[in-house]
Amino acid sequence: MSEGKKRKFHTPEFKAKVALEALRGIKTLNEIGQEFGVHPITVGHWKKELQEQAKTLFEGKRGPTPIAAHREPELLYSEIG
Repeated sequence: MSEGKKRKFHTPEFKAKVALEALRGIKTLNEIGQEFGVHPITVGHWKKELQEQAKTLFEGKRGPTPIAAHREPELLYSEIG
């Protein structure tokens, strides 16, 4: 058997850094790929994944407050009184 190149494993931080660079749109995917040592198609995949997953950062931050939060003062006064 021949010993080929071993598959590279990139950290999520590295992927995010490359994807954000691609989102900026200042450089082409080829330039970014050369700069970070990653294939341009991989850069495109990471960019697309970042765009699709970005909305999850803001989900659940706002919305109606839980019902239990409104009931706490009632419990407090019932215990005191």
